[in-house]
Amino acid sequence: MRAKAPKLYDGKPELGDLIEIFRGTYQHWALYIGDGYVVHLSPPSEVPGAGINSVMSVFCDKAVVKKEKLCDVVGTNKWRINNCLDDKYKPQAVHVIVKDACALVGKEYTYCVFSWNCEHFVTEMRYGKAESWQVRRARGFVMLSGVATMGLGLGLVALAAALFGFETKEKTRKCKKQYAT
Repeated sequence: MRAKAPKLYDGKPELGDLIEIFRGTYQHWALYIGDGYVVHLSPPSEVPGAGINSVMSVFCDKAVVKKEKLCDVVGTNKWRINNCLDDKYKPQAVHVIVKDACALVGKEYTYCVFSWNCEHFVTEMRYGKAESWQVRRARGFVMLSGVATMGLGLGLVALAAALFGFETKEKTRKCKKQYAT
């Protein structure tokens, strides 16, 4: 089965489609259930146009499954259909996706931006697998930043040693300790 090519402002989602909503620094995710409605996992700060307040969802520990009009959830943000994992997993039957998502409306979940967020919720509904590419990208960035920082620190130690020509092991050890912190 071929994944649909994502398009911005896609006007005709089908039942069970994943909707990716661009909120500036992050994406909010919802699941299309028909008649212009979506089901989504929403921490209290997740509202269209909330700007920096929506980023505060990182600090939330609770979220509620809501059924709302797609246009209300999107607000003025850009959005697209993004069935991102169709090439990796077979989607569940549409009637199962919609029924299961609707059955969870009103349910409160423990929310964690890294392990159970709105993207985990919708991928669990569509594929039976909770995944978040946003989290994977963020973890990769953090890991690369850490490696770069460590490499920079070691590079500074080597540069200092070359420039100042440390004569003893004790002086070299002190320099490494100073630049490693």
